[in-house]
Amino acid sequence: QVQLVESGGGLVQPGGSLRLSCAASGFTWSNYAMAWYRQAPGKERELVASITSDGGIRNYADSVKGRFAISRDDAKNTVYLQMNSLKPEDTAVYFCHARRQYGVGASNYWGQGTQVTVSS
Repeated sequence: QVQLVESGGGLVQPGGSLRLSCAASGFTWSNYAMAWYRQAPGKERELVASITSDGGIRNYADSVKGRFAISRDDAKNTVYLQMNSLKPEDTAVYFCHARRQYGVGASNYWGQGTQVTVSS
């Protein structure tokens, strides 16, 4: 059974930091690129950051460059999103996503989401 379990969301003041975690199980971790998406109320889901299966390439949305950092721990099958200098416009539900790069299996998986609220 495939699981992507996000954690680390919450309420934070502007300028603060949070670290999101996504623990994966049930698929071949090393074959999958990982990413974080977010969706604010009334808006479409957007890609925030991604990292390739070998961790060699990371990409970020322009709106978070220099503030967010994505990483993966292959020993723990976990992907992280370190979020610094948070702004109210970062408020959204953040989703973990796995996309198959190699091998066989489902093309992608989604987590259930974790709420991030940036407010004073």
